[in-house]
Amino acid sequence: MSHALAPLPRRAAALVPVLPLVAVPVLLALPLTGDGAGPADVVSGLVVGYCVIRVLRERRRPLSPAAALVLGLPVVGIALAALGASSPQAGIAGMGRYLQVFVLVPAAVLILLRDRAGFRVLAWSFVGLALWQGAVGVHQYATGTGASYQGEGIRAVGTFGAGDVMGMATVVSLGLVCAAGVALGRAPVRQRLAAAVCAAVLLLPLALSFSRGAWIATALTCAAQLAMAGLRRALKVAAAVAAAGVILMGGFGLGTAQLQERIDSITQVTDAPDQSVVDRYTLWASATGMWREHPLTGVGLKNFPEYRDAHATLALSSGSDIEGAGAEYHKQALLSPHSMYLLLLSEQGLIGLVTLAGSWLALLVCGARRLLLVRRRGPGLDCGLVACGLLVWLLTDFVYGDIGGPSTVLTAMALGLAAWWALACGEPEAGPRDAAGERVGEAVAR
Repeated sequence: MSHALAPLPRRAAALVPVLPLVAVPVLLALPLTGDGAGPADVVSGLVVGYCVIRVLRERRRPLSPAAALVLGLPVVGIALAALGASSPQAGIAGMGRYLQVFVLVPAAVLILLRDRAGFRVLAWSFVGLALWQGAVGVHQYATGTGASYQGEGIRAVGTFGAGDVMGMATVVSLGLVCAAGVALGRAPVRQRLAAAVCAAVLLLPLALSFSRGAWIATALTCAAQLAMAGLRRALKVAAAVAAAGVILMGGFGLGTAQLQERIDSITQVTDAPDQSVVDRYTLWASATGMWREHPLTGVGLKNFPEYRDAHATLALSSGSDIEGAGAEYHKQALLSPHSMYLLLLSEQGLIGLVTLAGSWLALLVCGARRLLLVRRRGPGLDCGLVACGLLVWLLTDFVYGDIGGPSTVLTAMALGLAAWWALACGEPEAGPRDAAGERVGEAVAR
């Protein structure tokens, strides 16, 4: 009897380090109470501090040389750009944010995750957060209490409010990618079925977010996941998700004029673009103008707003209209180019772009290589599909979106999952066994 029960405490103990990480998406489910750092950001900082204390106490190397190089590479561009900030305060604030999102939090995830079981727990927390925010968003659409869209309060924004219309779209998209990865993997049938149902359900709030960028990134990512999972499994899951999606979307009457117009606008941005598209093109042109004047190091962290008007044309509007979801009507200033790559190029120059994008590319190459090995043999196909899917979604979304708002900390967590899969697992056939709860994280220190 005692021998039969012995593995359970070991499995439970192996999941303890992942609980602080799960707290981050849990806190993102809470309504925002003000500007600035939210509870999830604070907890992410505490998690980083806990990792530092743990490393000092254990007196061991926390990261392998490869992991330290890949995750530490962005520090070079960030530090140089911070020196060019308009003030020391702006430089420190900007450097702290970039280090949090692209270095410190991903490294903390890499250190704290011990095995595939912990990875799956964190991935399912993404799905749970997406379902909650999606449910709030669907309620907003049904009751007309969402953010304003074409004069109606129908845009689903979840608990993030009208000031962060991309927050819910990001959360729902990342949750959908996680669910699709689990559904396409080799998990037990019930778990794969539950994941497929979650993915289908999340199609509804994703559509109601009216976010063209999130739609494109999610479609491309899921297509890549289907291709990597194998033709037979891909066809089965795609058919199930498509059928469920048609039923859900038809049942909620998503054939509305607003949604159809939003879909059509994706292919009409060069013919008759709306003001949001005009603003985006103008901001992109402004960012490239800054880069031409400061090609290597950019204009400095958080300096895009100061240089924007000097490089923008008269087509740029005064700001975005914000109304609904509990917010009074006001104009929100356009303070970034709405493209992560162009934001890096304008504020950090070629050095910043190469170091950060080089880090992401290294994660993608290492993660895809391991995924190919696991697809042929070895466990963890679902983890690989989730990790690579999250990274593909982020790299696609960065073409027409950048960091900002409370949901940014979830971007850092997603990069951490991708980093764990790419850098911490070792070879599939020699990988640790989930059932025994062995510590994969020890492979990082060797």
